[in-house]
Amino acid sequence: MFVHRLRVRYSECDQQGVVFNANYLAYYDVALTELWRARVCLYQEMIDKGDDLVVAESRLRFLRPGRFDDEIDIAMDVHHLGTTSLIVHPVFRVGDTVITEGEMRHVFVDPATLAKKPIPDYVRNGLTSG
Repeated sequence: MFVHRLRVRYSECDQQGVVFNANYLAYYDVALTELWRARVCLYQEMIDKGDDLVVAESRLRFLRPGRFDDEIDIAMDVHHLGTTSLIVHPVFRVGDTVITEGEMRHVFVDPATLAKKPIPDYVRNGLTSG
C-alpha cells in the first residue's frame, strides 16, 4: 500500500483551528501525484503519451479533525481497476487514528479531446505491481 505523509500548514486550518474540509481533496491530489511518481511515471510523461485521468466522483467522510502541524499519512488503496476507470480508497491518519476516509473514482481520457479511453497497460501494471 502506498502512503504519503504531509504536514498541515497553519493556512490550511479554518476558524475552528482544524483542517478546512476542502483541503482534504488537495491533500488527496498531492498523494495521487506521488503514487503516480512512485508506481507509474511522472504525470507529465503520462500526458505526453496521450493519457490523462479526471475525477468523476469523490466522497469523503470526516471522523476526527486534523489540526495545524499534524503529520497526516494518506494511504492510497487502489480498490478497483476497471476498463476505463479506477477507484481509490484514501485513508487519512494522524498516528494510528483514522481522521478521514473516502472514495475517489477517476476516468481515463484523451487529454486533447477528453474522450473516455481504456486504462493504458503501463498504468495498470504500475498500479498492480506495488
